[in-house]
Amino acid sequence: MLVGETVNVALEALRANRLRSFLTMLGIVIGVAAVIAMVALGRGAEKSVNERIAALGTTLISVLPGQQRGMGGIASSVDRADLTLDDAVAIESRAKYVVAVQPEMSRQLQIQYGNQNANTTVVGTSANYLEVRNFQLAAGRMFGEGEDAARRRVVVLGSEAANNLGMSAPEMVVGEQIRVNGVQFEVIGVLATKGQAGGFGDPDDQVLIPIRTAQSRVIGGDRLRSINILASSEAELPMTMAEAQKILRREHRIRPGREDDFRIRNQSDFLTTLGETRQVFTLLLAGIAAVSLFVGGIGIMNIMLVSVTERTREIGIRKALGASQETILAQFLIEAVVLCMMGGIGGIVIGGGTAVLLRVAFGMNTAVDPVSIVVSFIFAAGVGLGFGVWPAKRAASLDPIESLRYE
Repeated sequence: MLVGETVNVALEALRANRLRSFLTMLGIVIGVAAVIAMVALGRGAEKSVNERIAALGTTLISVLPGQQRGMGGIASSVDRADLTLDDAVAIESRAKYVVAVQPEMSRQLQIQYGNQNANTTVVGTSANYLEVRNFQLAAGRMFGEGEDAARRRVVVLGSEAANNLGMSAPEMVVGEQIRVNGVQFEVIGVLATKGQAGGFGDPDDQVLIPIRTAQSRVIGGDRLRSINILASSEAELPMTMAEAQKILRREHRIRPGREDDFRIRNQSDFLTTLGETRQVFTLLLAGIAAVSLFVGGIGIMNIMLVSVTERTREIGIRKALGASQETILAQFLIEAVVLCMMGGIGGIVIGGGTAVLLRVAFGMNTAVDPVSIVVSFIFAAGVGLGFGVWPAKRAASLDPIESLRYE
């Protein structure tokens, strides 16, 4: 029998049982759609984080508090080693490769404007925040070093924080009075929208105040959330990090051989962590996809076995008319592969549509990966081929005489 005729016979058998064929390939549709949608979500999150890291700048170094270690192990958070403003001053005054140092402390507090109030992150920081963190102003100005030293009650609002207080136009906000944790402040500027990134919080939902004002009037204490350092170039990142480490070890009186009680990170470290997380996510996704497609393959094999039993007389007639075992084998393999390929196409459409819907309707970051589409389609065809072999062999091995007698 010609190949074209074999394909036509296989397709006609599928068309004769359309509902059963649809239900059979539904498992493949769901598996492929889940793979494409989940990969799109993962790639969207990765793209968002990469853009956030790039926006921060590739020469940014962050110094974070670490845990003290004693003879009993890791100390509690109350006894943990802290970063203070003196540490930031020491780095700024002694380091040779540092362009700028920006300390910051923060706390989640209530802000109020008229009859509107909201909870947001209040950040006490230095006047060079915009330079170090690569932010822009939408309106107004940033506070200066003189206002920081004088502990002035001035505030720069993030765009989302301004919206939460009912302030829609940035230029209309400047000069207004708001309360931060009950203390009255004057709004002198509004930050331009930065955009969200998973795992980094919302950089737009924050307010900036001078760090000495935060110490004396709002947050209190001397504990810093982080010290951000700007290196002169990417080539000097290792030297800048080593220099900061040396200065802080001396400031914290850490003896040689003992571990640091702080952590120093740059943007490449964040990217490395992201890559490791994505690897774990990819393995998890592969496991889910394998299970989904495996279940779909079992369903196809089951239906194909039922089909062989139902069509025993047909197989016997075709063999009596001269059809070879290879022809019968090819026919049933084609049916299984076509079922899986049609399921793969349906899964691609549904998965891609789901990713688009999540992005358009819900504002989620999604990016459909062409590689995942190709791999899913090939894998679906492979499932059909693998799980269709046994039913096809069973059909091909039937005795024509016994098949003709089958009722």
